[in-house]
Amino acid sequence: MKLVYVFDAYCGWSHAFSGTLQEVIARHPDLPVEVVSGGLFTGQRRVPIREFGFIKGANVQVTAQTGARFGDAFNAVLDEGSFVMDSEAAARGLIALRQAAPERAAELAIAMQKAFFHEGLSLSDAKTYRKIADEFGLDSDAVVVAFKTAVPDADFQLAARFGVSGFPTLIAVRGNDAYALARGHANIEQIEQRLAGLLASQ
Repeated sequence: MKLVYVFDAYCGWSHAFSGTLQEVIARHPDLPVEVVSGGLFTGQRRVPIREFGFIKGANVQVTAQTGARFGDAFNAVLDEGSFVMDSEAAARGLIALRQAAPERAAELAIAMQKAFFHEGLSLSDAKTYRKIADEFGLDSDAVVVAFKTAVPDADFQLAARFGVSGFPTLIAVRGNDAYALARGHANIEQIEQRLAGLLASQ
């Protein structure tokens, strides 16, 4: 069995799920984790962040429900309003980092969200991935090259095949069967209860 984590790097609820994901991984180090990017902000949804007037209020709700924090640098980006969230670029970034260290894909995905939601860095900028690669001791030149050439269609298609319509979604995959452990917000106790039943039936 393995875990598949479908997230969008520009999704505040995915950011809020980071701590829970880390705890699941820590409790189950024997379960491989595959990380897949969704396409929340693609096509006509690639517009200035000010067009999404709900984000500030939604982030207040995220913090109230999960305790997740948003950094001053991110809030400054939100207040300025011209930044365009591009999930296609962020997915290319994940692919580049994932290729460099597939076994650390979940950690790298969390680092991407920290870069945006805490440090206000663009996930469309190669320098962001160079910084993350350096922090993780990866070949930053190779990561930047991969970022510029990656094609995220396979990630988006895989998310669709799993029927994911919201982020984050954590799935347990066993053979040809997939079981949703979390859709949106879920705490560690809820996930552990669902996972325990699957592990017991192996």
